[in-house]
Amino acid sequence: MTIEEILAGLKYKEQSFPREALAEAIAHREEITPELLKIIEYSAGNIETLRQEEKQYFAHIYAMYLLAQFRETRAYEPIIAFFSAPEEIIEPLVEDDIFADLDRIFASVYNGDVSLLKGLIENENADESARSSAIEALTTLVAFGEQTREDMIGYFRTLFNAKLDRKGDLLLWDALVLDSTRLYPEELYGEIKAAIDDGLVEDFFMSLEDVDDYLEEGKEVVLGRLKGDPGDDFIEDTIGELEEWLCFRTPEKQKRIDAAIEELSAELSAELGASKQPRPARRDSYVPYVRQTEKVGRNDPCPCGSGKKYKKCCLNN
Repeated sequence: MTIEEILAGLKYKEQSFPREALAEAIAHREEITPELLKIIEYSAGNIETLRQEEKQYFAHIYAMYLLAQFRETRAYEPIIAFFSAPEEIIEPLVEDDIFADLDRIFASVYNGDVSLLKGLIENENADESARSSAIEALTTLVAFGEQTREDMIGYFRTLFNAKLDRKGDLLLWDALVLDSTRLYPEELYGEIKAAIDDGLVEDFFMSLEDVDDYLEEGKEVVLGRLKGDPGDDFIEDTIGELEEWLCFRTPEKQKRIDAAIEELSAELSAELGASKQPRPARRDSYVPYVRQTEKVGRNDPCPCGSGKKYKKCCLNN
């Protein structure tokens, strides 16, 4: 395929997954990277125009994943610029699935300027899911040595005490409390407790008991898990990530996935006990599971009932 043919095959969302076009794009990384950057830059500056397309424009989604896989730092600023737009503006141009990976996309293209992520987090006009993904991306940067734990703990303290609206979206507070805890919560314990006590964290998501569990494990153990967490790795397989998206599934495959979710849900319920409400207590401790049916996709609803994507919840438990 020529570069023009590849780009044409990736311009719109089609019912069938564009595996060949994506594989060709990866094979022609050097030649196609400038074109992918143009797509991201154009998309960030022309959201309203793209919303008027007769078919659903999708080139920017493919470009984000490909550039993340290529670790292309020139994509960092335009990707953040795109997601700095309000939810109602970008909604027609994104699928919910992308927010399960957005923190990893941010981290994969990170160019060293942490102020852009902080600016997105503090931008009250931006999409809440994108802002929470930016919080999660900071933890990924700590895991891979791009930021220090001490600096991020200090920044998270400013979010707790001033920079996040305490009447704002719970999604942001969920992310802040969880990622503060995953960085070992000793210094921020008071802030975390106050947020939980004030009802800023969803009940099913995390309790003070969960935070105490991290403390009991010790700092070395908790921090040692960060880099091995599958929710904190870089984007390395665009095709593998995107082919699981709900919009590309056949009805037959979806039925098999639904059956697998039901089986795993029963398994989790049995483990947790009938008297305990299922919820995602941890992201980074592993419970072996022997699968008898089709694999639950990383982008499927988590069987535990949290309402979160499986890859952001019990996949990492």
